[in-house]
Parts: sequence; C-alpha cells; structure tokens
Amino acid sequence: MNFKRMWAIFVSRNREFFRDKAAFGWNLLFPFLLLAGFAVIFGGDDRKEFKVGIFPCPPGETGQIDSCVPPALQGIKPIQFIGFQNQEEGLQRLKYHKIDMLIQGGSDPLRYWVSDTAPKGYIVEKMIAGHLNPVTADLLARQASVADRPIRYIDWFFPGVIGMNIMFSALYGVGFVVVRYRKNGVLKRLKATPLTAFEYLSAQMLSRIFVIAFSLTILWIGCDLIFDFHVEGSYLDLAIVFMLGNLSLTALGLIIASRGTSEEFANGLLNFMTWPMMFLSEVWFSLEGAPRWLRMASEALPLTHLLTGVRKIMNDGAGLAEVQLELMVLAGFTLLFLSVGALLFSWNK
Repeated sequence: MNFKRMWAIFVSRNREFFRDKAAFGWNLLFPFLLLAGFAVIFGGDDRKEFKVGIFPCPPGETGQIDSCVPPALQGIKPIQFIGFQNQEEGLQRLKYHKIDMLIQGGSDPLRYWVSDTAPKGYIVEKMIAGHLNPVTADLLARQASVADRPIRYIDWFFPGVIGMNIMFSALYGVGFVVVRYRKNGVLKRLKATPLTAFEYLSAQMLSRIFVIAFSLTILWIGCDLIFDFHVEGSYLDLAIVFMLGNLSLTALGLIIASRGTSEEFANGLLNFMTWPMMFLSEVWFSLEGAPRWLRMASEALPLTHLLTGVRKIMNDGAGLAEVQLELMVLAGFTLLFLSVGALLFSWNK
C-alpha cells in the first residue's frame, strides 16, 4: 500500500467536491432548511394535535372562534377549533379527514360528528367526553415530571436530519460518483497506474468521511446557534458514534460503487437503499407500537443504530458503555460492507 498515491486520490476527490459550489452549498443548506421548516410547523409549546370544527361560526381570527366554543370545552390544550359557516361545510371537511370532529355550537345536548375511519376522531371523542365528565378530583394525584429536562420535538428530530444527511452524502458521494467514473473511463485509466483497488477505495472512503465530518461540523454549529441544542452526554462519545455510522454508510456506498457502468441503475439501487432507511430508521417518526416484523426490519439497517446511539447520548446522557451494542453493530456492518465491496470491485465493469 502506497500512502502517497492514496493521498493524491484523497486530495483530488476533495477538490472536486469543494469546487462544485452548488453541490457543496446545497449539501449544507438542505438539512438546515428541513430543520427550520419542521421547527416552524411542529415547534412551540402550544402545538395542537387535534382539529375540531365548530358551526355556525365565522372562520377567521382565533378570538372570534373562541367565542363560538362552549365554555365547557374551552382550555383543552391539544385541540384547535376551526370555525365553519354551516353544517355542510364542516361535514365535507370531516369526510376528507381535514378535521377530526365536528360539533354544533350552542346545541344542548352537544351534537357532534366523527368519522368511523379516523383514529384521531375516536381519541378526540373520548377526550371531550372526559373533559365534560371529569373524574372525581379525589381519585387523581398529579405525579412529578418524568424528565428533569423536557425534550423538544426538534431535539428528537435533529439527529434524524443529521443521520439522513450522512446517509445521502455517503451513499451518493461514493456509490454514484465511482459508477460515473467507471462509465466515463476514468477508472480504466487509473488501472494503468500503480494505484491498487484497495488504495483507490480507501482514498475514496476517507475523502467522503472527511467531507461529511466537515459538513456536519458546520451544520451542527449553525443549527446550535439558532435552535440551542443541549447535549446531555459527551461530545467525544457523540463524535465516535457519528464516525462509526459515517464509516458504515460509506462502506455501504462502496458496494454500489464496486460494479456497474449505468448511472440510472446505480441511482435505482441507491433509492432502493435510502428510502426504506429513511422511513424505517426513525428519522421522521418513532416506530413505537409498529408490528414486530417492521421493528425487526428496522434493526437490520445501519442508520437505525446510528440514530439510536446519537439520541441516547444527546437526550439521555448515555456514555459509550450504554451504546456499546450500537457501536458493535455499526462496526460489524462496516467490516461486512468493506469485505463485500472489496470482493466485488472491478475497474471496468
């Protein structure tokens, strides 16, 4: 193995990436915009989970709608009331699941409509019934808060955005680019040099890891200045988990890069890998309560273990000992993907 040749490939690949200012800028801007959008939509302590229509009531300002809400239903925090001029307008919204319940203001007893196919409608129905008929106060005893520090939705969501950015950068930055090099004949020319396949793949992987770490550092600092994230655990432990996750996903990209000259086919394979990981690795939402087979499928994905480890350190203050399972699985994935990628690699086809 010649480190001078590896260094030459490493430097040339980095220069290619940083000189493409559009790709570099978008790589930084996209996760930030995504995070800012979700912060605006789902942020804040007054976020409403359920929507209840009320008629007759003029749609418009919150104060006007609040005057239509029966006094017994006012102050239910998870419910947002939406005014409608008449029953037909409200029922149409209920039919298309744009609201979870429709009630008629001023009716006694309170008349309401819910959709039998909407799970949220059932929850709102029970919530309002409970609010109108509260359990005897003597039977209730408010317990202390479970968490010392409340975890905002964005604290849970941020590692998902970071993980998704690493996944796309690692897979497309290695898998797609090397296939393009092979198609354009770049690899055929490199084969005529003393450069070995191991040196070439190692340089590609190290370059991608460096680029991702650089982008991640800028993204983290920028988002932290705006959203003020709090890390309960150690930054060093966090960096180790990110590094192992980065390694495993980049090594997975090498499998795509090992064969093929068709960019379209490589793109299809990358989509086949990235989309299931995005939905099953708890990037956007938790799989708590999902079928067992779905959770088992999720465990077979490296991004799941990366996000689990990062969230444990960030939100729960876990150390490396508490995330050793995630570290071992990520290390195992890395070795497996590297071995398969090295065995399958071809300069020409």
